[in-house]
Amino acid sequence: MSANTDSGVRSVHRAVSILQVLARTGPVGVSRIAEEVGIHKSTAFRLLATLEARGLVDQNASRGEYRLGDGVVGLAAGVTQRHDISVISRAVCTELAQEVGETVNITVREGFELVTLDQVVGASAITTVNWTGQRQQLHATAGGKVFLAAMNDDELDEYLTTPLPRYTAFTLTDPAALRADIERVRELGYSYTGEELEIGLAAIGAPIRSLRGDVEAALAISGPSFRVNRETLPGLIEELLAAASSISARNGYPLPG
Repeated sequence: MSANTDSGVRSVHRAVSILQVLARTGPVGVSRIAEEVGIHKSTAFRLLATLEARGLVDQNASRGEYRLGDGVVGLAAGVTQRHDISVISRAVCTELAQEVGETVNITVREGFELVTLDQVVGASAITTVNWTGQRQQLHATAGGKVFLAAMNDDELDEYLTTPLPRYTAFTLTDPAALRADIERVRELGYSYTGEELEIGLAAIGAPIRSLRGDVEAALAISGPSFRVNRETLPGLIEELLAAASSISARNGYPLPG
């Protein structure tokens, strides 16, 4: 790929992120836009001018603020498929499963339970279990810990006062130990479970965010603990986080840079 092509692709990504920021914030000035997207103010001006010329952005000259233009309505009218996180994530999950060779799941939270919406099995996966539609407890799953980490303090306190079933000797059922683990998830941006739900099974999870930054779903890679473990985590986490960011962007969440 040439330098010019690479620069052009980067500009497209930044322009899309600007539209996503405006969709989330409403009318806002160029300084805020540049800060949200992680670009220089002059770059933001240039991209906004292009978007304005195509009718995708309007500027209130008296206030110096930008907002989404009527051209966005025309684009939205072309969307015929209903919004479904399992639909918009499918291609990314398939690619991720091919890259890592393990099972990839998309999960959502319903109350204090985790529900698997979709599953893609990689070439190296040895599991025959189809988790789609199944429910698990939050504290024993990688996706569940992503949702626990997204809870506010009151909601997390409520969860920690409920009975926490033990599935294996490694399941965290002590509220203090689980709280400490959730704090690590918040700090690192991903979760890890090692044989906490099932002996021989390990998994890592990352958040999928909505337009407003809420954790709408979780993306997880699971596999045998002799392949998904502390030694292999760095490479798997890099792939996981990149895929989760890609799905979040498709879901409307602005990406920096």
